[in-house]
Amino acid sequence: MLPERSMVLTLVAGVFAAGCIGPASDIPDPKSQAVADVASDEFKKGHLREALAKVNEALELDRGNHEAALLGAHVYLAFCARDAGSSDCRFDDAERLARLAVDKAPDYREAKNSLGVILVHQKKYDEAIAVLKPLSEDILYSSPQMAWGNLGWAYLESEQVDLAIDALRRSVAAQAAFCVGNHRLGLAYERKGDLQAAKVAFTRALETERPECQRIQEAWEGRARVSERLGLVEDARRDSKQCAKMSSVSPSGARCGSLLASLPVASVSEEGAAVEPSSEGG
Repeated sequence: MLPERSMVLTLVAGVFAAGCIGPASDIPDPKSQAVADVASDEFKKGHLREALAKVNEALELDRGNHEAALLGAHVYLAFCARDAGSSDCRFDDAERLARLAVDKAPDYREAKNSLGVILVHQKKYDEAIAVLKPLSEDILYSSPQMAWGNLGWAYLESEQVDLAIDALRRSVAAQAAFCVGNHRLGLAYERKGDLQAAKVAFTRALETERPECQRIQEAWEGRARVSERLGLVEDARRDSKQCAKMSSVSPSGARCGSLLASLPVASVSEEGAAVEPSSEGG
């Protein structure tokens, strides 16, 4: 149950959104860092091949440039976000570069978070938990919601549902508007069979002031799915339509289309309001 395109990069912190923020120690070679800065600019523009070429150049100049190494890992994750089936999607290379960043800068907490995400993608759940659990408990990490959220994801994928719920609740407690954490919490509650709690979590994922949260197609799908299981057909219909509208060709969109087609067709009362067909006959 790996995240689809709209969620892959949300699960790693935006390390390069505002310039380099790696550890102050072990400052990279100036020439290498200048090239890495160009790579970062290309990455922000969505020029992934150009960014990767500059990452490689920066690492040739200084193998210890941990910021360039982590950027390279993020470039590979971006390729996977574009098309997980492409030959450009290389989680092994992403892991190699993330590990290089951690090896060269052991206090580089963002690199540890990214490494954990990559390991979950590779289904190396025990390794991911070993990386993410200490990070979630690290009081110096400025994005605890990310560490708890990704740890919860690792627990969820490894079928440790109660531990997943605990970690994901900690994630959204650290940042209530962390929609990916709420989405994952919805999945965890759904897997546990607590559909009401799942619906609440999916709703919290979608109903925030952050526009990007409302673009998580899988959250619309999740809420539609649990609404249908709860017998809330009109809620399921509404969310399925919104999900399919976002993209009917994505795996999530296709499932939403199938769910929508399976729902009973509403009839119209004499007052003009839509009502569900009675199951009692008459």
